[in-house]
Formats: sequence, structure tokens, C-alpha cells
Amino acid sequence: MQLHQLSPLDALASLHGRVEGLDQAEAIRRRAEVGPNEVEAMRGRPRWLVFLREFTHFFALILWCAAGLAGFAEWRQPGEGMATLAIAIVCVILINGSFSFWQEYKAERALTALQQLLPHRVRLLRESQTVEVDASELVPGDIVFLQEGDRVPADARLLESFGLQVNNSTLTGESVSRSRSALADPVEDPHDAHNLVFAGTAVVTGEGRAIVFATGPRSEFGQIARLTQTAGETVSPLVVEVQRLSRILVTIAGSLGVLFFVLGSWIGLSWWSALIFGIGIIVANVPEGLLPTLTLSLAMAAQRMAKRNALVRHLPAVETLGCTTIICTDKTGTLTRNQMEVQALVFADAEWSAEALLAASDLSAPALAGRELLLTTLALCHGLKRSQAGWLGDPMEVALAEYGERGLGQRSIPPRLDEVAFDSSRKRMSVLHRLPEGRRLFTKGALETTLHLCAHAWSATGRVDSTEPIRAAVHTAAEALADRGLRVLVLAYREVAETETEPGQSLREDSLTFLGLVGLEDPPRAEVPDAIARCFAAGIRVLMVTGDGPRTAEAIARQIGLVSSPTTVITGERLQRLSPAELQLELDTEALIFARVSPEQKLRIVTALQAKQHVVAVTGDGVNDAPALKRADIGIAMGKSGTDVAREAADIVLLDDNFASIVAAIEEGRSIFDNLRKFLTYILASNVPELVPYLAYVLLQIPLPLTIIQILAVDLGTDMVPALALGAEKPDPEVMHRPPRPRSERLLSGAVLARAYGFLGVLEAAAALTVFFFVLDGLGWTYGEVLPSSDHGYRMATTGCLIAIVVAQIANVFACRSSRRSAFDRAALANRFLLGALGFEMILILLIVYTPVGQRMFATAAVPANVWALAGGLAIGLLLAEELRKVIARRVRGAGR
Repeated sequence: MQLHQLSPLDALASLHGRVEGLDQAEAIRRRAEVGPNEVEAMRGRPRWLVFLREFTHFFALILWCAAGLAGFAEWRQPGEGMATLAIAIVCVILINGSFSFWQEYKAERALTALQQLLPHRVRLLRESQTVEVDASELVPGDIVFLQEGDRVPADARLLESFGLQVNNSTLTGESVSRSRSALADPVEDPHDAHNLVFAGTAVVTGEGRAIVFATGPRSEFGQIARLTQTAGETVSPLVVEVQRLSRILVTIAGSLGVLFFVLGSWIGLSWWSALIFGIGIIVANVPEGLLPTLTLSLAMAAQRMAKRNALVRHLPAVETLGCTTIICTDKTGTLTRNQMEVQALVFADAEWSAEALLAASDLSAPALAGRELLLTTLALCHGLKRSQAGWLGDPMEVALAEYGERGLGQRSIPPRLDEVAFDSSRKRMSVLHRLPEGRRLFTKGALETTLHLCAHAWSATGRVDSTEPIRAAVHTAAEALADRGLRVLVLAYREVAETETEPGQSLREDSLTFLGLVGLEDPPRAEVPDAIARCFAAGIRVLMVTGDGPRTAEAIARQIGLVSSPTTVITGERLQRLSPAELQLELDTEALIFARVSPEQKLRIVTALQAKQHVVAVTGDGVNDAPALKRADIGIAMGKSGTDVAREAADIVLLDDNFASIVAAIEEGRSIFDNLRKFLTYILASNVPELVPYLAYVLLQIPLPLTIIQILAVDLGTDMVPALALGAEKPDPEVMHRPPRPRSERLLSGAVLARAYGFLGVLEAAAALTVFFFVLDGLGWTYGEVLPSSDHGYRMATTGCLIAIVVAQIANVFACRSSRRSAFDRAALANRFLLGALGFEMILILLIVYTPVGQRMFATAAVPANVWALAGGLAIGLLLAEELRKVIARRVRGAGR
């Protein structure tokens, strides 16, 4: 037999415990055998290795290679600016690596949060003495004392229980407190046993003694902790895409470098000159600014989301939200307010809403008397304790007492003479009070254990006999309330004569008068239905996965519009019996709810959805949610009501616990992917005018139009802030009216490459060379004339080329705001950061061209106004050409519909 199926004495014997508690020597021996009562930490990677990893991922390796090649080129051919380029690239690597390490360091504290949820001190029995020790000292066989307000320190089997109720929501997700008794329980599943309490749960009311049977990693709490740590990190689609982008860019850069090395050798350059030339081509085609721009863009998006009450803990999660296809949401505290409320009251012959009953003013005298008795029962029949902040205890009892007091107004509480505490076998409690009218017994309890004790019922005409039709009507009303997801209790009373009770004599709970039924619920958040509707409009499925019962779960789902058609509710018990293939088929059901699921089962659901190629977001607030939060593509925890465990395991934390904030976060995430494409197109377009001058230098035998250090001025200077401005574009109004982005859709698609390299980049390159030759021609240069790098005229020509690229990039910013819409459709003022970015770009290029420091660092020279005019005219031509391309693209797209 299992432990919970044994009697208290047999359970004590099975654990080799003693009534007087373990002696100190035995406790020390057991602790040496099983270890401390602490969550076991898994061996992780050393911190220095994690730090090193941030500088050795694929894109970082590309930049290291580029820096190395630049350093090598500086060694072989000093004075070309390669040393400055190498130093700049290394700085980029160090800044990004350090930033990423800091983000990860803050994210990996779930274990600390788990340990903080367990109590630090605990009262127990050792050698017949009550002592207080650190919770870590507990061992199996110890007898611990539990009372209201305590957190259970370890998994334990009750030996005594006096009105003990526990709240398991942090472990199971179930919002209703459960009564616990010491009697043997024949159920098979230990999780359903009423005589077991588990580590990390809270004692709501009552007190008891229990013998510990599992500590530390062997407890349910410890197993969830281990499950959280072993769930594994899900690689963000953005991380995968950046890795793919890195491979493409290094292939392009390497191939061009080899090609130009061959071309250089073919036209007669020395082997070393051709090699240096090839290195320059490689470095020119590695977008050094891409990594910092990407990181900063995500960080800016995270700040915008924080303003919308979504705190981002892992930056790649920002973009992953944009391709989320399904949200697995908890119910309690996520879709609902996690606060019990009285919703309905049913008398023998009428039903009232909670507000209507209090507001009713035209009741008959008997009905008024019945309402008074019912409210008095609610106000007095509880086991709560009052503090300065209000009632303390079971949230359900708090809701009932507050409603009763609200209806009765300011009245003095009559003295309580006696009580019969709630227990799980009777499923009711009674209190005896002395009122001005005399002594009265007030009772509340479950329908099945209380209604049959009622010999009378209160109706609009007064007290009547409780007939079979009346009892049948009450049963029907109770089922109707339960179908609405309400928890139903019976309220009753009877008058008690002065001579009825004597000292030591228990109260009689019979011959009661039925007053009515009360229905309570944890109501949905007011904003949730609209948020659900927006998810559906965006092609995102919402799936409720809760630890609550199936009736409650389905009722809440219908109230918020999550389901409307006939619904399939799969309980944890049924889920346990489903094979992987059967679960895959069930997940295709349109109206589906999972109820009474365990943490392992929630994790299984997430894994099954991912196997169906879904991008899964999981919401939750309890310890039980942590493994699934960590395993999901996006883990979303509640910031206010959530546990530290859930928050530390999640990627995103909702600061206002508002499900609607998830929709705002998804909208932001979708726009981020669009914005990443915008600035990626913008950055890659400038690679072509940086490359073509080298091509012209080799094939046309002309002076090199652009130096390596001037390329650096574009990549890590003038391009950076405008690219960030594109990353700050507001979401498109239609972004939540289109389906989620498929996993197969690439950030760097063929269309993006064709537009950046084959169109915008070509136009920029043509403009850059035009300005370069314009300056040379004005200086009287003749074809074939060799110009030394120190020549002032040559520096003016390269400066003109640089200016043309920068001015063309200013026009390109507006062109890249949309791949199909006109640049003039979206006012520049809609993105205030964009104007500031363009101002910064202009100031920076002016400093580079017209200040002594800029001229010395970047080998530039001052140019006349006509150079700027030509560059500006060519930039306008680029923008008009792009507008024409968009018109053609829109017409082709429209014709294809």
C-alpha cells in the first residue's frame, strides 16, 4: 500500500518514525544519507566559459577573422587605415559580447527563486521537544508542525489535522483551497490524496502535524525544479536566422575576396598586393555594424514593450513573438483576476445576482428577513482572522465574509459561543452566535453533505417545510451554477435553545433551515475577451491549459469567447492515457481545453505543439508553470501575481498581469521582424558602393575611389543611427490582421538580397562613382594618371565618393521604410527618431569632411558645394527610381490576385 493509503500510525511506522520525534543522532544519520532539504543545483557551465561563449559564436568569429585580416594587412602595408579598422571591429565584438553576457547572467537565477519560496525555519518534534531549525535540516521521518500562514517545508503525510486547508496554486495551478485530514485515503494517485501536503504550498487556515516523507530534490517541488533546469533552452528563430545570415555574408565576402585576389593577380599586381586587395574586399563586405545595430534595435524594442507593460528578459524573444502561432495560457491569475467573488445567490424560489440582491429595496418582509439571515451567515460563518489590512485566510471565505459585511453595513459582531470546524469528511462548518433575537447556529457547506440536514427552507412567504420538489429545485439550481463555473455552497441556520447545549457537548447540525445557495467564481479580467478576439484576428490560437477543474475551465473559456462550439475538455487523467500520436490528433481539435494537468503534462503539451511546427508562447504564474515556460519558444510570466520561479524561467514578464498586454507585445514583435528587414536592406545596400570602387580600381585601372577607413566611417559611423531609426518604426496598422509569419520565412530572403544588392546598392554605387569622377574631372585628372594617397586632389575625390554614399543612404532610409508602400505614404514625423538620426548623420559627415580631426582620421578633404548638390540630386534620383519600382511591384502584385 502507498503511504497515503495507510493509517497515521502505520504511516509513522513505515517511515521508521517515532511519536516523540527522531533523536538527534538519527536525524544526523538520515541527513547524511539523503542530503539537505534544498533544491539540488545541476552542474552548469563555468561562468568564465559562458562569458567566453559570447565572443565565439559564428558571427563573432567572422568579425574576429575580419579584424585579424585587417591587422595582417596593416602589418604588410602600413598607413592604409587597416589598424584603425581592426581596433574598431574588436571593440564591436567586446561591447556586444559583454552586453549579451550581462543579459544571460541576469536570466539564470531560477534556482535562487525556487529556494526563496521554501521556508527558512520550521518547527518540529525532536526527542519529545518542540524545536525550531533551518528547513534544510529536515529529514524523512521528522514530525513537523503546520499552522495558518506557514509554507509547507517538505512533502509530508498528515498525522493530525484541525481544520487544515492548503492552497496548492503555486504547485498545481488550482485556485481553490483544499481541505486536508489525517485519515487514510484509498485513492491511487498521491496527488489526489487529502492527507498529503507538498513543499512550497501554503497553509490557508487550521493547523496540524505531519511526518516528512520526501525532502529536497525528492519532493514534488524539487522534481519540478529539476524539470525546469532540464527542460532545455529553445533556440530563438531570430538566433537561427542570424546564424544563417552570418553564413551567407561570410560566403559572399569570402567568395568576392578570392575572386578579387584572382583578378588582382590577373592584371599584374604582385602576390602580396593582390592578397591585401582581396583582404580589403572581404573586410568591406563584412557588415561590422550589423551586430551592434541588431542588438541595439532589439533593446529599443524591449524598451517600447516595457512601456506597454511587457518586460523582456531575453532580447531574441522580442522578435520570436512575431511568429507565435499558439498561446498556451493558464487560467488562474492570467485570464482571471485570481480573486474570488460572490456572483449569484439562489433562494428556494428565486435567483439573484450578487449586486441585485444588495440593491433590492421592494422585498416583502419575509424576503427581507431571509436576506438578513443569509448575509449574517456569510458574515459570521468562517474561520478567518482579522488584521489591520482586512481578513486573513482562505480567499473564498474572505469573499463570502466581505460580501456579508457589505450587505449588513456597520454592525457590531455578536460573540461566538461555539463552532464546529470544517473538515473534509463533513464538508461543512457551523458557528454558534448570540444575537439579540437569541442563540443561532449558522452553517455553510457542500450541497451533498448539507442540504439533507435542512428540514425547512426560507421562501418569499417565510419558513416552509423542505419538500422533495423544493430539494429538487435546489439541486437543479446548483447544477446550473456549477455549469457556469461557479463554486456552490449551501447556507443554512437554526435557532438554538439555551438549554440545548451543555459544556463538553458538541453542537447538533440538524433540523436546519435552508437559506439559499451562494455561487462564487474567480472572474475573468474585463479586457481578456477583446484580447482573445485580437489573437484570433491575427491568426493566433489560444489554448487554455489549467490545473483547475474541467467545469470551471470550460465556463471561463466560454465567458471570454475562447470557445463557442461544442468543446473537448481533456483532463490530466485522460491525457496520461493518450499516446504521443493520439495527443497530436487531439491538438487538431478546434475547441479544446486542458484541465487538471500536472507540470509534466503541461510540458508535454508544449513539446507536442512544437513537434507540429508551432511557435509556442506559454503564460503562467506558478511554480508548476516554470518547466513549460522555459521549454516554450516564448515564456510569459505574470509580474504581480506570479512566483519568482515563473518570472525567472520566462522570457517576458507582464508587469500588469494583463493578458491583453500579450497582444500588444505580439504586435510589437511582428513589427520588429519587418523593421529588422528594413535596416538589413539599408545596411546591405551600402555594401555595394563600398565594393564597386574596388572593382573599378581593378578593372578600370583608376585610383581607388574609397579607402578602407572611409568604409569604416560608413559601417560604424553614419549608417548606425539611421539604421536604428528604422528599427524604431511603429507597427503597421495592418500587422495584427495577417497570419503569423511562417518559420520558413527568412529574414534575409532572395527578394531582400535582390533589392539591396541588385537595385538600391547598384544605384548608390553609380552615384558614388559619378561624384568621384566629377571631382577628378574638375581637378583636371586624366585617365591613367596615378595619384598618391597623400595627394589633396585625390582626397577630395574619395571624399566626394564618401559623401555620395552617405547622402544616398539618407534617401535610402526613406526608401526602406516599406518594401511596397510609397515613402511618402508614411510621414517622417510618425518616427521622430528618424529625423534626429538623419540630423546626426549629416553632422557626423560634416565633422568627418570639414574638421582637422576628421580629415586626419579618415583621409578626407573639404569639397565645394557643387559636390553636395550633385550628390543630393543623384540621391533624389535613387528615391524616385525606388518609387517607380514600388509602383510596378504593387501593380504586379495586384494583377496576381
